[in-house]
Amino acid sequence: MGTEDYGERAISATSPYEVDDIYATCEKLMKGGVTINRPPRDGNMAFVRSPDKQSIEILQEGKPLRQGALASMPNTGHW
Repeated sequence: MGTEDYGERAISATSPYEVDDIYATCEKLMKGGVTINRPPRDGNMAFVRSPDKQSIEILQEGKPLRQGALASMPNTGHW
């Protein structure tokens, strides 16, 4: 019995995670080779994709942080 590939668009659920410092978290992920698909330009939310194409939402715990070094980073791919 085979499996059918429905493509990336068939995966619509996201897994949200709250972090203490969204900029530090994104920097650490990038240093580990993770692509930040939607950078935290607003200091509040970012998106990455897992190796199996699941969308992962990274949220700043509490109030948004002031804009950091990733504020001007463009989107990459889709999430």
